[in-house]
Amino acid sequence: MKQYRNRLTLIMLTLIGLSMLAAGLAMVTVFKQSHIQLLEDNMVREIRLLQTMMEFPDTDGAEAVSYYTDRSLQLEELSDARVTFILKDGRVIGDSESDPLTMDNHAYREEMLQAVKEGRGSTIRRSDTLQQDMLYVALPVKAGENFDGFVRLSVSLKEVDQGVKQGWTVMGIGLLVLFLIAALVSYRVAQGLTSPLEKITRVARRISRLDYDARVKIHRKDEIGQLAQAINGMADSLQTQLRTIRDNEDLLQSVLNNMTGGIVLVSGAGQIILVNRAAEKMLGINAEVITGKSYRELKQHYELTKLMEEGLGSQADFHEERNVYYPVESIIRIDGVTMMQEEEQEPYRRGMLFLLQDVSDIRRLERMRSEFVANVSHELKTPLAAVKGFAETLLGGGVTDEKTSRSFLQIIYDESERLNRLIGDILELSKIESKRIQMDYSPIHLSAFFDTISEMMRTVAEKKRIGLELDVPEELFMEGDEDKLRQIFMNLLSNAISYTQEGGRVKLTAREKHNNGSADDFVEFVVKDSGIGIPKKDLPRIFERFYRVDKARSRGSGGTGLGLSIVKHLVDLHHGTIKVESELGIGSSFIIELPILQETHDTGS
Repeated sequence: MKQYRNRLTLIMLTLIGLSMLAAGLAMVTVFKQSHIQLLEDNMVREIRLLQTMMEFPDTDGAEAVSYYTDRSLQLEELSDARVTFILKDGRVIGDSESDPLTMDNHAYREEMLQAVKEGRGSTIRRSDTLQQDMLYVALPVKAGENFDGFVRLSVSLKEVDQGVKQGWTVMGIGLLVLFLIAALVSYRVAQGLTSPLEKITRVARRISRLDYDARVKIHRKDEIGQLAQAINGMADSLQTQLRTIRDNEDLLQSVLNNMTGGIVLVSGAGQIILVNRAAEKMLGINAEVITGKSYRELKQHYELTKLMEEGLGSQADFHEERNVYYPVESIIRIDGVTMMQEEEQEPYRRGMLFLLQDVSDIRRLERMRSEFVANVSHELKTPLAAVKGFAETLLGGGVTDEKTSRSFLQIIYDESERLNRLIGDILELSKIESKRIQMDYSPIHLSAFFDTISEMMRTVAEKKRIGLELDVPEELFMEGDEDKLRQIFMNLLSNAISYTQEGGRVKLTAREKHNNGSADDFVEFVVKDSGIGIPKKDLPRIFERFYRVDKARSRGSGGTGLGLSIVKHLVDLHHGTIKVESELGIGSSFIIELPILQETHDTGS
């Protein structure tokens, strides 16, 4: 902008300088011409005065040249001008500076011709004698019969030239002063014109650097003010559009980040353009690292990259499932969708969008449902076969011994009881899983609560000579559904006694815990036994329906295989957690954490 200001100042100064120079030349010319014209008029008056006052003797006499020469010398002293007397035929009969007899004929001099034609002649020419510019003025003069010719006066223009020079000096000094003043004024004017433009330029540059809060603070009604208003309006519009774009981007990013399904967008050139958070988690990758690189960088997922390659090559939609082993083993459903974009978006053209869905839980539930049907069928088949076999034996009359008959009938009764328990547990588990069970929360004194459980379980424990120990503080209270809690701990204690050898020990402890300074305190229950323990490979599955670690012993104890599954769901209904720690041959510990106070939750009842 400084260059523009300097250039504008230079242009203004050039125009002012040329204007002042032209004005000076015009003034000097006018001054010189007016001075010469004034001098010429004075010379004309002097000639006419001379014509009136002077005597003009006969020009043909012997003394005529001498007379007119003397008179010219006298007049020169008076008028300070060269005086020349010229006859009508052009002969000089008197001159104040030269010998008339040696002078050439003046009939064709310019001033003489003009005087003959106009009655007055004047001219300026350089004198070869004096080497100066001279002003010649001639008038026709006639004095009776004695003189008929011209009187010519000539003066040097040296004084005029000196006056012009002095005028140039004075005017030059004045013009220089005026030029300096004009330069200062021009610079200030240029600065006044360019300063708002500089402000506008700075704001425009800030806007170009995405600083849309920048505004031009100029309040004028001229074109610069209108330009400032236009810049501010543009900034307002850009700010509004940017806010809309950012809101849309934030909304889109929020949608992408909170999607449960993964998204991987690959361009036609094979570069990964977009990866959302779910895809990062499923594939164990970092979007910042992988974005912009080839999909072949997903080397740990060979099946996935192979599907991507086939999809990009065929440009056809597909729906496939593949096993992924990193970061955890899972089953991923992959939907490939061809992305067709406009020509101007060439980097995205003919790419593919890959939608990833973790279906591991779905497939696991399907497998569990299938196993559940098989397990139910198997669990029902065994007692039904026993009931049917012994009933057919009795109906066939093959058993005549009353003692054997009663033994068969007892077996039929036990198996029917087992069927009844199995069906009851299945119905109970179904109600719990479907959230159709009613939860009646009430304050529970845990010491008294476990005393009642101890009375029921102690008889069973004593039959196996198993020590049953309860360690529950007297002052401990909590809120819960007493019947459901009884069902939880009856199942756990029953399992602990069943899977503990004779002479073993089962212990239940309850302790109040604090949740890292939070108000949500909870009670930790630990049911620990010294039984056979659970292999590590079975620990993740012990809460599944019909899953048994020791199938033969479970059936022998009359268990249905649904107890721990029911316990897990009842703990969830109390908004608690359950986990198990076990070592084979040493024993197991079931650890349950339940909140002291139950919040108001919709249990689906």
